[in-house]
Formats: sequence, C-alpha cells, structure tokens
Amino acid sequence: MSRYFLRNILVFSNTTTSNTHFVTRTMSSIPTPSHRQFQLRVDPLTGNSEWVVIEEQESQVDMFTEPLLATTSYLDMLNDSPRNRAYCDAINKTVTKPCHVLDIGAGTGLLSMMAARAMSSSNDATCSTSKGMVTACESYLPMVKLMRKVLRANGMERKVRIINKRSDEVEVGVDIASRADVLVSEILDSEFLGEGLIPTLQHAHDKLLVDNPETVPYHATTYGQLVECKHFWRLHDLVNTEANVSDGIHLVPTGFEKSLYVKPHQLAMHCDALKEEMELLSEPFKIFEFDFSKRPDSYGEAELHVKATKDGTIHAVVSWWVLQLDREGSIFYSTAPKWISCPSDMNGSLVPGAREWCDHWKQCVWFTPEKGLRVCTDEAVQLRAIHTDTSISYDFGTQSCLKEVGYQQCAARIQKSQIALPPERMAIYGDNSWRCSFIKVLSNALRKKISSICVVADDSIFLTVAIAHLSDTSNVLSFLPGLREQGARYLEDVSVANGYSMDRVAVLNKQSQLTLHDTHERLVDLFIGEPFYYGGDNMLPWHNLRFWSERTKFNSILSEDVLIMPCKGILRACAMSLPDLWRSRRSLKEIVGFDHSVVNATLGACGDLPASEESPFLPFTIWQCGDVKRLSEVFTVMEFDFMKPIHPCSGTAKFTVSGICHGFVLWIDWVLDAENSVVIPTGPDQRYWKQGVKLLSVPVEVEKQGSGADKCCLTIISTSFDPISGEMELKHIFS
Repeated sequence: MSRYFLRNILVFSNTTTSNTHFVTRTMSSIPTPSHRQFQLRVDPLTGNSEWVVIEEQESQVDMFTEPLLATTSYLDMLNDSPRNRAYCDAINKTVTKPCHVLDIGAGTGLLSMMAARAMSSSNDATCSTSKGMVTACESYLPMVKLMRKVLRANGMERKVRIINKRSDEVEVGVDIASRADVLVSEILDSEFLGEGLIPTLQHAHDKLLVDNPETVPYHATTYGQLVECKHFWRLHDLVNTEANVSDGIHLVPTGFEKSLYVKPHQLAMHCDALKEEMELLSEPFKIFEFDFSKRPDSYGEAELHVKATKDGTIHAVVSWWVLQLDREGSIFYSTAPKWISCPSDMNGSLVPGAREWCDHWKQCVWFTPEKGLRVCTDEAVQLRAIHTDTSISYDFGTQSCLKEVGYQQCAARIQKSQIALPPERMAIYGDNSWRCSFIKVLSNALRKKISSICVVADDSIFLTVAIAHLSDTSNVLSFLPGLREQGARYLEDVSVANGYSMDRVAVLNKQSQLTLHDTHERLVDLFIGEPFYYGGDNMLPWHNLRFWSERTKFNSILSEDVLIMPCKGILRACAMSLPDLWRSRRSLKEIVGFDHSVVNATLGACGDLPASEESPFLPFTIWQCGDVKRLSEVFTVMEFDFMKPIHPCSGTAKFTVSGICHGFVLWIDWVLDAENSVVIPTGPDQRYWKQGVKLLSVPVEVEKQGSGADKCCLTIISTSFDPISGEMELKHIFS
C-alpha cells in the first residue's frame, strides 16, 4: 500500500479490529473551520458506506487511527534496518551545522529526529537556535497524532515542528519562516514515482527550498532486465490464454480484445519468488536517473538498445531502483532482486544490495504485449522508456496507442469503455480448470430448469456470460455492484459472440432489496457468485462472505429448490513458519537510537504486546512472503452453509505442529455443488488469491525429537465469525 496516498491523497485499507474499511481524503476544496479530513467507512459485508469527519480531538483521532494504520506498510518500513541505517548515515553526513531541514511526508518523524539529532551534535549550535530548525510536513491527521507521541517519547517535541498540511499547501512566510536548506524525504514506492515524487520535488524546489539545496536522498537510478516467465504472461494476456479453453465462452471475442485489460502500469511483485521459473534474457540496464537536488522534469524518454543474452520470449521488464543517499556516493540502498548481487551505481561502482525481505518495496513488472516478444542471442532489442509525473512505462514498438497519444491519455481513453481487471483476475479467467469447474455445475443445474431466473450477486462477468451462453431460455439479473454501467456495456459488447440476446440479461443498477417486481413475479432459481467484488483486491478472505449476506437479503424471493453457488464455504488453515513476514511486522523498540514502542499497537505489530492486545489479521499472498514453510497439515476450522441465512459461526480444530511457528494462515475454499465434488481452492498453493495471516506475539519453537505425531506439539485453535461486523476472531493454545 502506498504511504504517500495515505498521507497526501487517498487510501483504501481494510481493518481487522472493527467492522469497517476506510478511505481517507483531505477535502481541501470544501470550506471547513479547520484542517478537516473525511473518513469513508465501508461495511465489508454490505458494501454500504458513510463519511465520517475526523478532527483534531483526541477521542476522534484515536478511534480511527488504529484500525486504519494497522494494514499499511509503515511498520514494515520501520523494520527495514538497511533502509534506516542508510538514511541515518546520510543525514549525519549532510546535516553538519545549524540549518533549516524540511521533512516531507514525515510519517512517524523518524527522519526529522535524525536531522534534529545530527544538528544538535554539531559543534556550532543546537537545534534550538534561530538558525537551526527541523520542519516535519505530514498531511494525514492520524499519522500526525502518532508522530507527536513518538516525538514526546524521545524528548524531541521542541526540536521538530509539525505542519499538518500537504507540502504543496505550505507557504513560506505563513507556515514556515524561510526556505529550507536541506530536504529529507522518503516518498518512494516500488515503481519509484508512484507516490508523487516528481510533483512534490517540483513544488519544493519552486517554493520551499533554497537554490542548490542539500537533499537526502541525493540521486537515484532505475534499472531493468528482460525476462521470460509464463506466469507474467498469464497475468495479462487473456486473449491467448482463453484460446486454449474449449467451453465456447468468449470473454474477449475477436474485435473486442481490449474489452478486458490490465491497466498499463507496473505491477509491484516479489520477483525472487519466481526466480526458478524465470529466464534472464539480458544483463541489467539503466533506464532513468533522477537528481533530488534539482527540479525534475514532468516527462522524460529514454531510447534503449538492450542486447539479448540468450534465445527466448520476452514476457516482461523487471525493474528496480538504487538510491544514492549522500552527495559523495558512499551510501546506497537497493530494491534489486536477490539474483542481482552487486547492482552498479551511475558511476559503475559496486553497490551492495538489500538482503532482507521487506514488503513496502518490491520489484516491478511491466508486461510485454500479448504472447511476448521473441528474441535471439545477441539481438538488439529496441526499448523506449517513458516517465510521467507518477509512472514509468515501456514501449517495444508494438504499442501504437502509447506512441500516438501518450501513456496517461491512452489509459484514460480505454477506461471509458472497457473494464480494467486486476492481473490475478485475468489469470483466473484464463484458467481452463477454474472455468470448467463452474461450467460443470451450471450445466447440470440448467438442464433441470426449462426457464429459470438467475441472479449473479457479485461482479462476475464470467458467470453472467456463462449462464446466458449455456441457456437460451434463462433470464439473468446481474448486480455487478462495482462494475455497474461499465459491466452492462461490456455484456452488450460480447453478447453476439456468445450467442445471447440482451433482452435476457439485465444489470440491476440499484443497491436496494431485490423484489418480485424485478423478477416479473417469479422466484429466483439460481443465486450465484464466484465470489468476486471489484475493488476488493486487498480484502481478507472472509470479507467475500458478502455473498452470504446478499443471499440472506434476498431470501424471500428464492425458490424452494434454488441452486446457491457456491453452496458452502470451508474455512481452512495451517500453521506456518513465516520468519521474513514476522520480522517485518514485529513490534518496534529502538530504531537507530529512537524509541518507537508507542506505535506498536496502532501499526498492528506482533511481539512484546500487552496480553490484551494481538496483531490483526492481514491479507497476504503467502507464496510471495519470503521464506515460508508449512508446519502442519491443512485442517478445516469451520464451514459456512450458504443454503441457510447468514448466522454466527464458530469452530475448533486440533492438529500437530513441528518447527518454529510464526502464525496461522487461513483461507476459504468455495464448494460449488451439494455433492462437494467441485471445489475452488484459494490456499497458499494458489497464486491468484490472498490469504489471511494471524501472526503470533512470540514465535513458538517445537523441536521434533523423534518420529510420530506424539513427538510434535498438539495445538488447538478456535475461531468465530461475526455476521454483523464480518470479522473473524482466533484463539490458540500450544500444549
């Protein structure tokens, strides 16, 4: 999750400590009595939302801070020791005398405190003199509140002045007395530009900084490498993956190849997890260089000629960046994958790569068009790189749309008439086994119905098209709660290719109760979903039980022999060794000499917490979580019977564990038919779904001293599901 969007623009976040999801926006265009922020609370089981005002009062800030910030990447970032040490060393080298230091996007105030300490340790004066000051600019009110606690805990509240504004709202002579001599900042995402680095630097150089300021970081270089990897191909090329299936359903028929597409932007991913499946087809190459001490350009191009090192098919460009934090070029930080043992800086010297797993910065993947680009050894590949204010894109000479109108204009034009799906959903829709599972159950059900009323409760365009394709007498009512008008236009576009008429398909553009008036006084025969809710990519698995909530809401218009698909959900779990993930989420004590223990509960830490506090459930794609290992068999915790209205559920499971257990991983397998013969698994072995992770406060080590289950640790976990909040609770006992 982007920390810049949390601070300055917009954030979507799911919480595990209350029944809401949150979106936060500073409504600067609305006249308000103070710097007011609005928090959008969204119920995961209904999709209903409401705006709530957040103001400076203690009670209101505390009420929203903890659940919102627990699922951000702040904790992971603060646990990144190489990053912290690099910034500390660079700030100590740069801030050597009293001066004005500006920290943009200050977060918990760590960089501000580093600067204040460096200034205080200089021989000339202390930070309290009129010549020396540190200004921390942070727009997000809950984070400002947390920063104040950190500053107080470290005796720094009088050495760092906080401004609760966006940096482009700060004015010299109004908010700060003078322009700053030094800029320290960390507003970088995995792509490098996605957190608004360029517009932030432009405004800072124009309005807030002296001429030729010192900056930390000082310089950055982005790198890339051409790779072959079929996993990348499956994530975006539905046209060709669908050509390999035989169900007769055409989600991307001829002439409508762009009807479903992945947004043309880089995908952040832990590429190390795919190293064994990759062929590296080039040496690493430089793409762009950025100088923080100068005003950056909003647009840039680089014409690259990259030599292929072996025969293969280019499926993607994998990219990363290297920071030079000091002017002299002795302090670096790299987001390179582990197979790049010594990335080079812009002068050709060797830079040690960051070796610890972290989740706040990953590598990025840019997909090549369609099936990829075939190359031969020593062939020169022409690659055009383009950067805008907030993104980097690539053109291999086949993306004429990008050449003609530019990256952002092209993306905006496509957005008006087509549907942009997450890469994982594109891969699922192209998976023959997944499609066959649904087609099998639907075909059996429709054979028993001469004329049926079918309701698609979620955003599944596949199921809507499938029913209309399989039965020429069924009427399909789709809610498409996230896709709405776009979904309706799409269904009309592909109707001819799939052999159905739109007079049998309707998208219900309303959130209210479905009535018999909508079904022409007929009861519903099929009530189905995948489940899939557009925009819910970072939801916990059980938040998809929104399908169960919807089914309950429409209970009065379901026929007695209605087919519910899926008919059941099975909550499964296993104990796992997750050392990298646990380390990245562990509670904080000192960070380069600064006490951060006051942030642990707010940021959802694990380890060294009071007995009454636990780390929250977090959504993760387990196969990308670094070093992972199963320590138990997969076991069933509880079942959700969708044939009945939604109700509280609980379950208990006993199992044995052997090894160092860092937590439990939970997911839901979706049972499609009453015979339990067709199941859609979503566990850690499945790459296209996120699982829910419950990290332990302290890892539990169980040494296996012999053979047999009696030499392992018997473990009991109990879970309960609240149908009002949509949240899950888990308790465990190691005996």
